[in-house]
Amino acid sequence: MNRRTFVAGSVCLFALSLAVHAQPVGKHPRIGILRPGTPPDPLLDAFRQGLRDLGYAEGHNISIEYRWAEGKEERFPSLAADLVRLKVDVIVAGVGAAEAAKRATTTIPIVMPVYNDPVRAGLVTSLARPGGNITGLTSLSNELPGKWVELIKEALPRVSRLAVLLDPAGDASPPQSSEAAARALGIRLLVLKVGHADGLEPALAEARKKNADALIALGSPFVYAHRTRIVELAAKHRLPTVYAQREYVVGAGGLMSYGADFHHQFRRAATYVDKILKGAKPADLPVEQPTKFELVINLKTAKALGLTIPPSVLARADEVIE
Repeated sequence: MNRRTFVAGSVCLFALSLAVHAQPVGKHPRIGILRPGTPPDPLLDAFRQGLRDLGYAEGHNISIEYRWAEGKEERFPSLAADLVRLKVDVIVAGVGAAEAAKRATTTIPIVMPVYNDPVRAGLVTSLARPGGNITGLTSLSNELPGKWVELIKEALPRVSRLAVLLDPAGDASPPQSSEAAARALGIRLLVLKVGHADGLEPALAEARKKNADALIALGSPFVYAHRTRIVELAAKHRLPTVYAQREYVVGAGGLMSYGADFHHQFRRAATYVDKILKGAKPADLPVEQPTKFELVINLKTAKALGLTIPPSVLARADEVIE
């Protein structure tokens, strides 16, 4: 081998070595996340833990682009469009955000950590065969709203009038199971439709004025984003309230929550992201229904409201805050 051939070969090998070593830089997948509120976000922490359990380390072999709506759902479309412009590899978005993400892209995979009824919303064709670019997990349980009514009645036997706080953007009326349970138990429902923060105080004041004995807060991005304010107003108007998620009780000081374990679902959402990054198509990944439910009771709040929670209810609780 002459010197010229040796030098040319060395240059080629050196260039090839640079290319091989340079390839991973900046090539790790990017996840776009749309959330309704502001950090800190305990549910998002659970998702990140799920990623770590699968071997992903943020900033090392994966990057995350965060977009926060700060309690303003009208921001979701622009935030989703921003993530699409960044060409993220997958978008993680729940109620409200998932619709915006799907309108923004038909090609980038979308994973729902939690969604009540994605079929009814037109996000997927069916739970078994989503059929598009979106999949994930649903919190759908037709019996759950009825269980909230039954739980209130068992915890507060004298309840005869029950207020239901709902976001009209997500629900036009209380779920059928809650109405059926209320009729069976002789309870009248008072519907409070609130879609803006400035409507919360008048709504809960109206509930108290109309002699509501207790309150159910139906889950939605709006309600979740304003959970601390809602809990404060429920305490102010002395309305014992059952919520859909533990964050209302553990983090914000609400009375009771019963529903799907959202922390578990957000951790599970990481497995969907993992499968998609490894080549799976959202259309072929069935939407997973909840398998784990939890009851959380805050006895400090019960005491402040002058309530005694029956032992039969306490015995079923997964967590009791004293």
